[in-house]
Amino acid sequence: MNDASIPSLGDIPPETFREMGHRMIDWIAEHLEHPGRVPVMARTAPGAVRAAFPDRPPERPVALDAQWAQFQEAVLPGITHWNHPAFFAFFGITGSYPGILADLLASALNVNAMMWKMSPAATELEQVALDWLRQGLGLSERWFGMIQDTASTASLIAMTAARERIGAGIRERGLAGRADLPRLTAYCSDQTNYSVDKAAIAAGIGLENLRKLPVDEAYRLRPEALEEAIAEDRRAGRLPFFVCATVGTTSTTSIDPLPAIAAICRREKLWLHVDGAYGGMAALCPELRRVLDGIEGADSLVVNPHKWLFTPMDTSAFYTRDPETLRRAFTLQPVYVKSAVTEDTINFTDYSVPLGRRFRGLKLWMVLSTYGLEGLRARIREHIRLGQWLAAQIDAHPDFERLAPVPFSTVCFRHVPRALAGRKDDPSTAQEIDSVNQRLMNRLNDSGKLFMSNTVLGGRFALRLAIGNIRSDERAVREAWGEIAGEAKRQ
Repeated sequence: MNDASIPSLGDIPPETFREMGHRMIDWIAEHLEHPGRVPVMARTAPGAVRAAFPDRPPERPVALDAQWAQFQEAVLPGITHWNHPAFFAFFGITGSYPGILADLLASALNVNAMMWKMSPAATELEQVALDWLRQGLGLSERWFGMIQDTASTASLIAMTAARERIGAGIRERGLAGRADLPRLTAYCSDQTNYSVDKAAIAAGIGLENLRKLPVDEAYRLRPEALEEAIAEDRRAGRLPFFVCATVGTTSTTSIDPLPAIAAICRREKLWLHVDGAYGGMAALCPELRRVLDGIEGADSLVVNPHKWLFTPMDTSAFYTRDPETLRRAFTLQPVYVKSAVTEDTINFTDYSVPLGRRFRGLKLWMVLSTYGLEGLRARIREHIRLGQWLAAQIDAHPDFERLAPVPFSTVCFRHVPRALAGRKDDPSTAQEIDSVNQRLMNRLNDSGKLFMSNTVLGGRFALRLAIGNIRSDERAVREAWGEIAGEAKRQ
């Protein structure tokens, strides 16, 4: 496949595409069949990947063979392998086989799912997949769903809808220079993902008006703190309008008390958005549906199929019980799209920021169909079992200390060497223990055998191991714990 096979006009020949496509599919299958053959983390120095490519774009066609070779030689060494079974950092994401195939089909069709008429199947299959997921989560029929790219966008549109609901004409008149408009105030816990901070910035609320509230000993938002903050702000002449509660906080995966928070929001007439990007998916399992107790009192919810439902990035399921307010916040119909408006259909562009939309519903539908709810539940249950197993190993080990509850499959802990254990509350010793754990994590990650992340809990540096990839099986978790305990012993 040299540059002579690439014509000067039109696309490349289908035979060339077919040959390279088969080669890539074979490589993907082999790579994912044996993902542990490569180090988890990229080992390249900053700028190394960029330096491997020319400074100027090619004037002449570059043969696909040469591009494939450069992918192998220059790109792959700079990849951190999120599909690796020993990837335990942040939250796991999975490029599952059916999701990969669906992404391939979506790219081949290359439709814009902006409006129903632009590609009816894209809109309606998205509705089907989201309705299936809604039923699996135990949500009522009152919930309207659509796919966003990430939970960050979901937080932004939820906050914008909440802003619209107060009826202050912000959509038309904005926020700037409004003497008639009190300062809008939003609330979340100090454990909430910083995507809510970004939403406050983008929605014009401002970080100063996003109140970060204290949590209890299990890192859950305290309802009494929320009540006190709302009352304080009302006395100060501010306008409370939005609350974000979390099911599966980023650091510890704690679950905020939704029923109590929902009751406060209902009484105070505040929009309640629930960030269940990670933990909300556990509600697929009937015995874990309690994690969404109180959800029917919320106004919006986000869960991420690309986190714990094995659907490739980027697929975030956003639901709301007030789609009309969402639509009021975003709908626009300039003259050049009016011909695409069809009665009695949903045009998803009317409910969010982007105009162009990828055919993301295809991969969610394909994953749900391939594994079925039963198969997805089994995989989630297994990850939770492995998380509980790891927590038990940590609890039983004299040189390790668990730092948070483990409601799902993410474990926060630290190494406390016996020589320091008796003085761990002393400030200088506490700092030394933090350094011990920082070095431990760096050595483990640098080894390429696993990848874990960290957080800070109660002022203490915490190791954080999250199990969520479809390929992270019992062997991978046992091997990771062996590496952690062994490396700690060698310190």
